[in-house]
Amino acid sequence: MAQILKIVFALAMLVRVNVASFGQSKLAFVSDTQEPLWVESLFLKSNQNVRATEMIFKNIIKQKPTNLFILGDVVSLGFRERKWKRMDVYIQHCREAGIAVSALLGNHDVMGRAKKGQERFEKRFTDHSLTGFVKVTDSIAVVFVNSNFRKLSAKKKSVQQEWLQTSLSKLDKDGAIQTIIVACHHAPFSNSKIVGASQPIQQIFVPPFLQSKKARLFITGHSHAFEHFKKEGKDFLVIGGGGGIHQPLRENGEFNDAAASYKPMFHYVTITRGSGQLHIISHFLKDDFSGFERGYQFDVLMDTK
Repeated sequence: MAQILKIVFALAMLVRVNVASFGQSKLAFVSDTQEPLWVESLFLKSNQNVRATEMIFKNIIKQKPTNLFILGDVVSLGFRERKWKRMDVYIQHCREAGIAVSALLGNHDVMGRAKKGQERFEKRFTDHSLTGFVKVTDSIAVVFVNSNFRKLSAKKKSVQQEWLQTSLSKLDKDGAIQTIIVACHHAPFSNSKIVGASQPIQQIFVPPFLQSKKARLFITGHSHAFEHFKKEGKDFLVIGGGGGIHQPLRENGEFNDAAASYKPMFHYVTITRGSGQLHIISHFLKDDFSGFERGYQFDVLMDTK
């Protein structure tokens, strides 16, 4: 009888652990947190952008994600140490709250003096790799690639492309991985009137993403807006609302935006692991800056076989 009770208790604990594991892994993504440059303000309208970024980081901390991923343009000019002053405080507060913070290089981070910008960037984000790196949380693998092609040599571009294809293949075969998210800075698809879509990303990064069995979500910034596109049954998300000056979108643009009616100025997303799916939520700052609300949401199926 005692042995039966032990077995029943062990099974109950196993079920408890498995149930508890669902929904516990939460990832946060934000992009384009840079302060506006004065030249940008000549053409686009600013709106308390610095305050918005500070509020975004404070709200992310309240969400208590395990990881925060910043998808490029962390600051306006990466090579200038003073441009990192506020961001260093935000990052420190996140890490003190137990949130692991990683980031991608955006074009502003290597603007002007690319080598110095990269040095200052990698001093803050020591896990960064110029030609791609992977972060795994629970059964979710996030694959980061560098889309600053003009700052990469032909050899490094080739190395990264081969690395991406090899990494996706390995992750597809890894039984511990259920879903892959691919992330870079420049958006393969966007209706932004300012930056538009990136054909090099369409040609270099999108094909291996579409070919991967477990890769379900491609997430980027660069376009300072929220956009959601679907290609061949997979999702492409643009989340460039971290504090940069909002960019207007083309009405009836080239790409069919599933989130056409949802256009907040400042926002970030959380991705929560559920039972067999990822739940994506966009959190947006209300127009009166009184706080955040949950906005656009959708689910992505995981590979649980």
